[in-house]
Parts: sequence; structure tokens; C-alpha cells
Amino acid sequence: MLNELFNQKFKDYFGDYPTLLVRAPGRINLIGEHTDYNNGFVLPAAIDKAIYIAISSRNDRKCIIYAYDLDDSCEFSLDNIQKSEKGWANFLIGVLAEILEKGKQINNGFNVVFGGDVPLGAGLSSSAAVESGIGFALNQLYNLELSKLELALIAQQAEHKYAGVNCGIMDMFASIHGKTNSVIKLDCQNLSFEYFPFNFPNYTLILCNTGVKHNLGDSEYNQRRAECEKGIRILRFAFPQVDSLRDVTIPMLRSQADKLPSIVFQRCKYVVEEIERVDVACRALGNNDLKTFGQKMYETHEGLSQDYEVSCPELDFLVEQSRNFEAVVGARMMGGGFGGCTLNLVEADAADYFIKNISLAYHKTFNINLQSYIVNISNGVQEIEKEVVLN
Repeated sequence: MLNELFNQKFKDYFGDYPTLLVRAPGRINLIGEHTDYNNGFVLPAAIDKAIYIAISSRNDRKCIIYAYDLDDSCEFSLDNIQKSEKGWANFLIGVLAEILEKGKQINNGFNVVFGGDVPLGAGLSSSAAVESGIGFALNQLYNLELSKLELALIAQQAEHKYAGVNCGIMDMFASIHGKTNSVIKLDCQNLSFEYFPFNFPNYTLILCNTGVKHNLGDSEYNQRRAECEKGIRILRFAFPQVDSLRDVTIPMLRSQADKLPSIVFQRCKYVVEEIERVDVACRALGNNDLKTFGQKMYETHEGLSQDYEVSCPELDFLVEQSRNFEAVVGARMMGGGFGGCTLNLVEADAADYFIKNISLAYHKTFNINLQSYIVNISNGVQEIEKEVVLN
């Protein structure tokens, strides 16, 4: 068990067992991609792959962080908090800095050991899990009385300022607010949310990791945001009430098609349709209608590939291949794009067959070994009971 591993590793590294052991999950997003920064809806869930954080306070102002998976450490003082040359450390330092920025008092330093089984580079938000986990741990350890929403916002700001990624709040929100057998319909405009049951024992969720990450990612992500913002500026001439693409309908968009550059029209069309797809998908879940839900997943991928143009040959291949399996209800690329994973909703008794055969087809075409993960929806960040491992 990973909780036992990190409990013992803390003892080995610092000489005593930790005061607190925290599990912070990664996340998947079932539908609602690139809608978060357009004030739309997303439908994420926490999963059973997580970052574990073992922590105790110290009697001085020093902070020592050991990254187990990297076998690397970082030391600093509460009296001199600044960005580290070690990029991984900034996810934790940034959260601490944001907590202090809010006026919360942390008078003693701490020791931390962290790591876990969230696959890096697979689009499962390992960084958000680290940020959510350390925020939760510090909140518990020092009785800071920060709410779940405050912790999510702190994690987001840490990512912006210390990791340099201008992300939305979905990843942190899902890691903190996750609930077993439930997905979260999050309104990114006002951060209200609603749980929808996702408990289908005869089906499973499988992630297929392409093993590639094309270099277009960051620059193209920023470009998509800029194109959406340009669309909003043009649409406001005809519809002054528009604050974001959340306020736009397809008829409104089509009425201004001659004024929008074709590429901007495509981007806006995808986002407006995707926001509507989240609503339809949630209604389908409420009716236990997985067929409709899966169809919306396929429609999302088509929009991401053709209109938003953030897919890649490897992702498109995997989604197209999934259509050859009767047991697959729906599939799509997940995340920012240009690599990472596809998310597949598959009949549980066909999971092994699906993984084996899609892996063979992928290797034959790209000469890459496909990594696949069966994931279950889990609770969000939480303290877990420590089990003392006897030497």
C-alpha cells in the first residue's frame, strides 16, 4: 500500500513517523474540454491514482521537502520564500506562499515526503494533486480553517505564479471535491457545482496513454484562448450582453459568421457546442443513458480534432480504433491536447480484450508501447490513517 510506503519513507528520511498522511487524487474529465476558461461547464472526477503527502511540523523555521519519485530534496526557510531552481518544488512552495499571502500564520517549518502513482505526462493533473495535497496538509497541520474552495483557488494561483501555467480551476477543484462514484458538474463562471452519480458496475473507464507530447501544446493552448477572446470581442458588437462564450448560442454565432475570421468561428463553434454537450451528458447520466453519454464523448473528440484542432494523429487513431470494439460506449481525447491520453468507456468484462488489441494496433502503426490504466472514481483529497510499519 502506498500509504504505508510513504509513512515508512518519512520515518527513514526524518527519523520519526509523520504527524499527518494525506492522499490527493489525480483527475479525469469525462466531458467539457477547453470550456473552463470560457466560463462553461466541465464534468471531472477524482480517481484512484493519487499523490501521497507525509508531513510533520518542525521546531524551527526550516522547511524540508523530499520528492520520493525523483529522489530529490529542497530546503528553504519560512523567512525567505521564493521560486526554486527545481521546478517540481515550486508546486509546493507556491501553495505555501499563497497561504501566507492570505494572511494565515505558519510559525514553524515542516518536513514533507511526497510521491505517488499518478502517471506523469498523462493528463491526469499530477501537479494539481500535489498542490491540492500540500494545501490540505498545511490547512490541517496548522489549523488554518481554509475552506475547500479557498484551497482550490490557492492551488490555482500557485500554478499561475510559481509554475507559470495559466490554468483553469477544474483540476484542483476535482482533486479537492471528488466523491466516490460521482462526477462533478462544475460551473466555471461562478464555481457552483453539482454531483451526478456515475456508478455503473458493468462498465469501466480506461485511459490509453499515447506516450507522446507534441511541442505545440503550450503555445497552441495560449493561441486557442486568444482566438476565443477575439471571437467574444467581435460578437459584442452585435450582442453587447456577451461576457464570454458561455453567453453565446449557435444561432447567435452563425448570424455573425461573415464578421468572424473562419478560424475564430471554428474555435467558438466548438466551445459553444461543448458547453451544450455537458448539459446533455448530465441529463443522460440522470437517466442512466450511457449510450447517449458515450455518443457525446465521440462528438467532443470530433470537435476537438476538427474545429478546435488540438488533437494529433496518435489520439485520432486511438479514438477511431475504439469504434471497432462493440464493448466501447464512447471515447475521446482528454486534456489540453497534442498528446496524452484517450478516455474510453468500456464494458467491464471486455476491458482486457480491449487493452490487448488496441495496444497491438497502436504498436503496429506507431511503434510505441501503449500504456493503459483502468481507473475508478474516488473521493477527493483526504487524511488517511497511518499504519506504523514495524522494522
